[in-house]
Amino acid sequence: MKTLRILLFAGIILFLASCASYNYNMTRVQKLDFSQYKTYGWLTPVDSLSKNYFNNDIARENILSTANAELAARGMQYSKENPDILFRYISIVNNKSRLVYGNTTWGYPWGWYRPWGWGYYGGPSYPVGKEKYRYSHLIIEALDRKTNTVVWQARGSGEVKAPERAINELPEVVQGIFKEYPVK
Repeated sequence: MKTLRILLFAGIILFLASCASYNYNMTRVQKLDFSQYKTYGWLTPVDSLSKNYFNNDIARENILSTANAELAARGMQYSKENPDILFRYISIVNNKSRLVYGNTTWGYPWGWYRPWGWGYYGGPSYPVGKEKYRYSHLIIEALDRKTNTVVWQARGSGEVKAPERAINELPEVVQGIFKEYPVK
């Protein structure tokens, strides 16, 4: 009985871990020493031509306050006058579509019909329609003030099911993005 509880608990943990809603990617100038940057500032956000749920005061505050806390934890200080590095963010929300697959167990267990692939219980799966959904990207860039070039860029991307929920999740997304920052 105790083993069953442990297995059930482990299964729940694995399931919840697999439900991570955002993916993170990063690129940077490889040979640059990021520890040289001691002060930072913010540029105005880049306007996006896509649907933008994050273009409001609440979203902006969620992004900036979390980013400021993450940068302070890395020993950097905010400066309006002559910062070493400048940050900016870009938010994009796109409409996308994906195929929805159905299956039939006709011919169970071998699935003798519809050659498009195999689905549940050996039955074939085939496209039955398209589903529309929204996908968001929050991109944070760091620019060297002296050279005016981007030296670091990271992105958190994920599906938006409800705009209000996505705005409330922004602090976790910003924290995930700054886990990719070269200075820990």
